[in-house]
Amino acid sequence: MSEREVGALLPPIPTGSTFERIQGHNVIAGQNNSAGTVINNFYGEERNRRYLQVLRTTDPRHDKKRIEQTKGGLLAESYRWVLDNPDFRQWRDEGHSRLLWIKGDPGKGKTMLLCGIINELESAADSSLLSFFFCQATDASINNAVAVLRGLIYLLVDQQPCLMSHVQKMYDPAGNPTFRDVNAWVALSEIFTDILKDPGLPPARLIIDALDECTEGLELLLDLIVQTSSVYLGVKWIVSSRNWPIIEKKLDATTQNIRLSLELNEESVSTAVTTYIRNKVDWLAKQNRYNFDTRDAVERYLSANAHGTFLWVALVCQELAKTPAWKTRRKLAMFPPGLDKLYRRMMDQILNLEDTEDAALCKDILATMSAVYRPIALDELGAIVDAIEGIPSDDEAIAEIAI
Repeated sequence: MSEREVGALLPPIPTGSTFERIQGHNVIAGQNNSAGTVINNFYGEERNRRYLQVLRTTDPRHDKKRIEQTKGGLLAESYRWVLDNPDFRQWRDEGHSRLLWIKGDPGKGKTMLLCGIINELESAADSSLLSFFFCQATDASINNAVAVLRGLIYLLVDQQPCLMSHVQKMYDPAGNPTFRDVNAWVALSEIFTDILKDPGLPPARLIIDALDECTEGLELLLDLIVQTSSVYLGVKWIVSSRNWPIIEKKLDATTQNIRLSLELNEESVSTAVTTYIRNKVDWLAKQNRYNFDTRDAVERYLSANAHGTFLWVALVCQELAKTPAWKTRRKLAMFPPGLDKLYRRMMDQILNLEDTEDAALCKDILATMSAVYRPIALDELGAIVDAIEGIPSDDEAIAEIAI
């Protein structure tokens, strides 16, 4: 992109501004003087800003904040155990250990664990770059391999603008289709590997959460992770996922792979869940004005039935938040231990809804969602609901139906 082309994209220069006065003296960008340097810097920053806009699907930093807020905040006590874990320390401290796979069953707290690790790496006093991405199967903008690469590259070049030349080299000949057409993966993986082998790249830490929620291009992404973790010495990876055989098979291809199984660290996870329960019960007691006996009963029931699963606690507390204090102890017995039994109870509630119209709607939606090739995003769910006569398909209504 030339200076003139970039200039055509720029906003008008305010009257009396420094740049207007510079232009009035016919200063040429690139000339060996301070005014020319200012103009060069201005155009360079504007050009980089335009490339960042093109790369961006979402800002992974905003995704992280949203996830933490949705889950009720990040508790340091719920993740700090991993910092002393031998597998994590081996990844962090040893040069040949370049890929850490954190794996565990649903609801074990993998996402919040990675949020905590990101916080710790960000606060480390070193010159490393940190780039990360959170996959979510229900959001079409962050559930595919192309989006993952765009997010990782976005954070890398935002922190190290000199790396933008690799984006520019690929983008300038073709423009916007570069990152959106059928060959987007090819173009982005080339940009990504060029960045990783750039001699000016500082040590880099790359983190991807929930590989199992990458519903399109997962195998391509896994192959790229394995390849880059084996070749580029200054780059280290952390990835998380459920215990999926396809992920295990792919990651086994690298000898630098370290596995951190949450099931094999049951005691540490259970202790973290206990801290999480205490925090949630404190909130419920304040919110619903529990007396001492009710608060104690809630904490004891959650502790006895959580089975080391954050998600079970979160789902039960979500229901208790809507339950008056005087009904709370009686309602506790309605929550069976374990996610499978809890999900079965939720299905029974749907099947036994007194409002037969709502029951039919829920059944139709669940039947469709169970038959489709991949998880349905909220905007796609709108198309299903819209096909049912008399049901509004606005965002608020769709969100309420989904909940």
